[in-house]
Amino acid sequence: MTYKNFILVYIGLGENKKRDKKIHDDFIKKLIEHNIDDETQVIKAGAHKLCDTGTIVKVFPSNTLYKCSSREDISNIIEKHIIGGNTVSDLLYADHYREQIRVVMRNCGIIDPEAIGEYIARDGYAALEKVIFEMTADDVIEELKKSGIRGRGGAGFPTWKKWTFTKNVDSDMKYIICNADEGDPGAYMDRSTLEGDPHSILEAMTIAGHTTGASNGIIYIRAEYPLAIERLEIAIRQAKELGLLGDNILGSKFNFDIELRYGAGAFVCGEETALIASVEGKRGMPSPRPPFPAVKGLWGKPTIINNVETNANIPMIILKGGEWLASIGTEGSKGTKVFALTGKIRNTGLAEVPMGTTLREMIYDIGGGINNDKAFKAIQTGGPSGGLIPEEFMDTPIDYENLQNLGSIMGSGGMIVMDSDDCIVDIAKFYLKFSVDESCGKCAPCRIGGRTLLNMLTKISEGKGELSDIPQIKRVCKAMQKASLCGLGQAAPNPVLSALRHFEKEFKMHIEEKKCPAKKCIDLITYNILPDKCIGCTMCARACPVNAISGERQKIHVIDQNLCIKCGACLKACKFGAVSCQ
Repeated sequence: MTYKNFILVYIGLGENKKRDKKIHDDFIKKLIEHNIDDETQVIKAGAHKLCDTGTIVKVFPSNTLYKCSSREDISNIIEKHIIGGNTVSDLLYADHYREQIRVVMRNCGIIDPEAIGEYIARDGYAALEKVIFEMTADDVIEELKKSGIRGRGGAGFPTWKKWTFTKNVDSDMKYIICNADEGDPGAYMDRSTLEGDPHSILEAMTIAGHTTGASNGIIYIRAEYPLAIERLEIAIRQAKELGLLGDNILGSKFNFDIELRYGAGAFVCGEETALIASVEGKRGMPSPRPPFPAVKGLWGKPTIINNVETNANIPMIILKGGEWLASIGTEGSKGTKVFALTGKIRNTGLAEVPMGTTLREMIYDIGGGINNDKAFKAIQTGGPSGGLIPEEFMDTPIDYENLQNLGSIMGSGGMIVMDSDDCIVDIAKFYLKFSVDESCGKCAPCRIGGRTLLNMLTKISEGKGELSDIPQIKRVCKAMQKASLCGLGQAAPNPVLSALRHFEKEFKMHIEEKKCPAKKCIDLITYNILPDKCIGCTMCARACPVNAISGERQKIHVIDQNLCIKCGACLKACKFGAVSCQ
């Protein structure tokens, strides 16, 4: 059957999933009512990269994006757009993400992730076929080398080198592991890729198996990602039914199978040796390297570990050639990178851009700028292992080396934007507390150093800090970087060091003036009622949860500082500007 129009309905998570499926079903019903269901097909697609309320719907061939929230919206789209041929302007979604280069997320939001036929229709598994029947292992590695692709999990190690190490080891058993243990605060790139295009990961892992001589693949994924798990299970079953996984793949003598292993949400298990320990049934704790997993990994056998985003690039490199990917990006950082834009920004969501895109372009051209037109303060890249970057470096091209020079890292791709209401000391403390809570505790530099740093930052945020704390913090950070066992412990001080590097004045203000300019550190702020503005309306007293405000109606009120918990309820309740925060 040939259709004139296609309506893609993006299916999200949780309650959104139920809502989106209902919109999908209602579109079908409405098309039947108009007797045009044979002309227009409604397709379920993976969750859209944009984060917003309402169901996201895309109409083809016009490639028009709508936000749909009701049956009335459905009727308008069908009657005005599908039948009438006119755009429904009131429902248009301003898609700031449309003009990106999509390699990793090329199929996300385009295909039904639960339909292998749609993946195959977009050249799915063609790269695997090419590898099995037309290329040698050395040919594959040469294309990876030409592409310049580096690991997208944070370290940026050249992918071709890792595969070469494993290929060259003589072993009776080798493993391919996909690291889907995405745990950075505000990061959801890998999970979204698995939810929207699971077959791309299966294909990449199978290619890696054929290239290196491995016959077993494992996807290590957090148990708290149920939709990604469900779609991976469906994809594995479908691939086996079509002879794309299992024995004698595509009629060849190559055997390769993939299974899922679930993580319990330990951040440290994103580190490859800790991940291996977890898969083996042990407590997830890092091990010293060398030997590296590519030579001696799971069960002591050679093991390739790549994360989801790295894997998603592989089929395209095989099909289009390494030089194609190398034409995108910068000299040292090839290809695209998927970022999760969150925080104080108008347009939150996933953005896949060429390496070398500037921070300014990410924040203002793609992200739409800062919420409520407030002043930009900093952007955190790389999650708990990354760093804070101030406004003066907004025009820095994003690549591995530039971010490292600024005291941050690429990481898995989290980007959290902060405005003038955010306190740098508080932010540094937040990320450090995350690392302290997630530390496995195996090595003393991380276990003791992290807690020591957190205590000193807490002391500063409480107004008890001394100037001598700053050089001491730097010394502890340097010791952790040099002596911690794994990359996570070594990188845990990054947010603190970058905060001191770019915002030391704010630390000193907390210490010397006992003031928090963002008014986030509650021990350094005081709420008072201004006598010349108070009219005695009692709104502040009624809002106070601890009865710290006293005063009769139409008389000046007073806050008891001994009872005040500094929650700010009085400031929000007062409509006359009579409550001050200093």
